[in-house]
Amino acid sequence: MSIQAYLARCGVQSDTISADFYQQVADYQLQLTTLAPASTVQWQFRVPELGEGGSCSLFGQLAEEPYDLAPILGGQTDANQQLLAKVTAIVQFYQAQSASHWFGVYQRRKNSAGETVLVKLAYFGAESRAEFPLTAEFAAISNNSTVGLSGQGRIINDVAAYLAKGGEYYTCDPKVQAEACLPLLGADGAVIGIIDSEAFTQNLFHGKELALLVAVALTLPALLA
Repeated sequence: MSIQAYLARCGVQSDTISADFYQQVADYQLQLTTLAPASTVQWQFRVPELGEGGSCSLFGQLAEEPYDLAPILGGQTDANQQLLAKVTAIVQFYQAQSASHWFGVYQRRKNSAGETVLVKLAYFGAESRAEFPLTAEFAAISNNSTVGLSGQGRIINDVAAYLAKGGEYYTCDPKVQAEACLPLLGADGAVIGIIDSEAFTQNLFHGKELALLVAVALTLPALLA
């Protein structure tokens, strides 16, 4: 998918894009496609305790049991190890290039209960929820679920102002002041996952930061499809 087609599909406003934006995206894409797989991956990670009914996470309170990726991925196979190694390498590249404080890659899958969810494959930053339900009910409070269902990106450069206007928002870390969530699209345009980036400062997601995000969003589908 071309950069222009992706931006049109996910609803990123072209009037916020500088003249050299497309070249920046292309440059990042070239670097991303030549990355070596990460030498180590995480199959398990700590997650926040969920509140009553599982609707929200309790910030700063971790569940006793870590989340295990093996069941939802179909086992700790060589193919899945390679998948996580490649995704982790992209996360590490993003961390090295970006000023954001949290970033995660999610894939659309069915969990053990048969529910369609976004499952977190790799990330950096504070502990966070492992699965986001892909339901209209959960989308009412979650940008991740909204983007996963609609395929429309969400770029919020001022979370406080967004909330003041009545925007839905899933608060995982109260320090977050800006968030950008973009869809991962298959060749047919269907949503196969999302990426989510968060910053403790406002107005981060524009210029080269946005170009980096778009490049990652265009590179990951080849691994996840």
